[in-house]
Amino acid sequence: MSTSRIPAYLLTAYRQTEYRVEAPQPFVLRIGLASPALLLLHRQSDVASSAFITACNPHSRLLTDSENAERQRRLGEAIAREGWRSLLGSGKHISGPWPAEASFLVLGIGRHGACRLARAFDQNAVVFCGEHCIPELVVLR
Repeated sequence: MSTSRIPAYLLTAYRQTEYRVEAPQPFVLRIGLASPALLLLHRQSDVASSAFITACNPHSRLLTDSENAERQRRLGEAIAREGWRSLLGSGKHISGPWPAEASFLVLGIGRHGACRLARAFDQNAVVFCGEHCIPELVVLR
């Protein structure tokens, strides 16, 4: 069994984060809790999976707003290039001082594609949602 290179406190923070999706009727994803709103969105979008991905603050190293904005722009371009649809979102810890991170909910992306995309933007983890719409934290390092 391999262990993560990510400190336990960061993994705990990721699991406590609220992942907000800016859908026509906004909703929040929480790790391990089924999301009826996401299930409805999956059905309406005719997809079986999605992932919540950011390009901000690579490997949890805080960048400037302008650096993060440029990284998010490039992530949006990568999502469009692959032909996936996405909705804007943000991830924010429920009580911590870390600023909210701009994100995308990428519709129709599979686990492998989500991990590949998140790794390309130097992320520690990605939130993957399969057919049961229970958000799962997938640790990448």
